[in-house]
Amino acid sequence: MDRRAFIRDLATAGLVSWSLAAVADDRTAVHRIGTLSLGGALTSSETRLNEASLRELGWIEGKNLLFERRYAGDKPELLRTLADDLVRLRVDAIVTSGTDAAFAAKGATSTIPIIMFSVGDPVLVGLVDSLSRPGGNITGFSIVSTELDAKRLQLLRELLPDIQRVGELVNPNNPIFAAGRSTYEGVYRSVRLQPVFVEVRAADELESAVDTVAKQQAQALVVPADNLFVSNGARIMRAALRHAIPTVVEIRDLVEVGGLVAYTFTKEERSRRYASYVDKILHGAKPSDLPIQQPTKFELVINLKTAKALRITIPQSLLLRADEVIR
Repeated sequence: MDRRAFIRDLATAGLVSWSLAAVADDRTAVHRIGTLSLGGALTSSETRLNEASLRELGWIEGKNLLFERRYAGDKPELLRTLADDLVRLRVDAIVTSGTDAAFAAKGATSTIPIIMFSVGDPVLVGLVDSLSRPGGNITGFSIVSTELDAKRLQLLRELLPDIQRVGELVNPNNPIFAAGRSTYEGVYRSVRLQPVFVEVRAADELESAVDTVAKQQAQALVVPADNLFVSNGARIMRAALRHAIPTVVEIRDLVEVGGLVAYTFTKEERSRRYASYVDKILHGAKPSDLPIQQPTKFELVINLKTAKALRITIPQSLLLRADEVIR
């Protein structure tokens, strides 16, 4: 081997060694992650999923990851203060749950990477420029799309062929509804259904809101994945059952507390996407280079106990397509 080739090979080997050492250093150094949520803590099953997904990539809480967790307790006015606190702690990234939390983090920093664990339509509400090129310091996972909304309404038609009017609970404090109401109305029109939107701003308004849905002669109720509704899911489902109103919900948790049917993203996919972006950002990737991800895997969950209580016969075609049937 000539001298020049030897030096070149030696330099290449050195670069590879340095690169591997840099990767190793990323995982041996302790990184601090802030989390910001409008509601409370994740469920134990969600926490285990996230821990497992991070562990597969070499990240272990208490070893090379420390979490600074902040919860607003359903008080959106606290979010900005909590976000500012995370910025003062100089966390390496902020993970947000909910549209309000994402806005609070965006308002608090333009430099610390923000990873949206779950959010509505971030383009519609103005959080990012586009899904493919978010720009700025924000990226993450969007759980809402008009295609999913339409699919849920189509399921309602399959379940209740004569349905015409559908109630939907909306939280006017959630930016997604204010920005997207006309879009939602268009989705209802596309499947030839008439929406009955009922606004709810606080937990103590939930029962009266369901009463209003019944008085408006809605034949079913759609419950979005707004934090207010998720935190009070059992309360909503009891009220709907009292009026014999079938419910279609956006997330699995609400079926488990009495909702009739859910068509939604899988938490396993969301967890893996979240972990992959934490990994990329801690290795130096820029959020602006990471497109907003959307679900590619979905699950249909049906609660037969609720169907029985409502005296509804679930079509065999739906049962055969269901990923899970709660009996």
